[in-house]
Amino acid sequence: MADEHDTVDGRKLRGQRRRAQIIEATLTVVRRDGAAGVTHRSVAKEAGITTSLTLYYFATLDDLLVAALTSVTDTYTRRIRQLIDGEDDPLDGLARLIAESGGPGRERALAERELSTLAARRPALRPAARGWRDKVAELARTQTADPDAIEAFVALCDGLCAAILLDDNDADPDHIRAVLSKALLGTGH
Repeated sequence: MADEHDTVDGRKLRGQRRRAQIIEATLTVVRRDGAAGVTHRSVAKEAGITTSLTLYYFATLDDLLVAALTSVTDTYTRRIRQLIDGEDDPLDGLARLIAESGGPGRERALAERELSTLAARRPALRPAARGWRDKVAELARTQTADPDAIEAFVALCDGLCAAILLDDNDADPDHIRAVLSKALLGTGH
C-alpha cells in the first residue's frame, strides 16, 4: 500500500513540476516576445518539451495565460499579505515592492503588466489580474476607511508601477513611500 501511495505522490509531484516548468517557459516567452508571442508551440520550444505536453496540462491558450498571470500575481499578493500581517510600516514595504519594478523585479513586473493589460481583452485573465489590486486595496484599508482614498491609492500604485517600467530606471522607494502616504493619508510623512 505504501508503494502505491508513493507512486501516486511521485506522479503528482512530477505533474506539479511539469506545470511549473511550463508556466516559467510561458513567462519567459512573455518577457521576450510579449503576450502575443505565447502559443503552445512557442512555450513547448522554450520548455524543451513537446507541444502535446503543454496541451495536456493547459488545454487552451487562456488556461496557459491564466496560469502564468496567476503565478506572478500570487507572488505579489503573498508579499502584500506579509506586509499587512507583519510589517510595522506596510506603506514602506509596499513602496519597496513597487520600486523593485525598476530593478531586480523588472522582468516579472513587465510580464505581469503585459498579462494584466491583456485581461482587458480576455475575460479569463481578469480574476488573476485583479489579485494585485485587491491586495493593495486591502493594505490601504489598514490605513483608512475612506473608499475614495482606497480607490485612488490602488490607481496610484498601478500608475507608479507603469511609470517605473516606462522610465526603465531604478526607483526611489523613499519617494514612492512619500507619494503613497500623501495620497492615502493626505500627509507627506
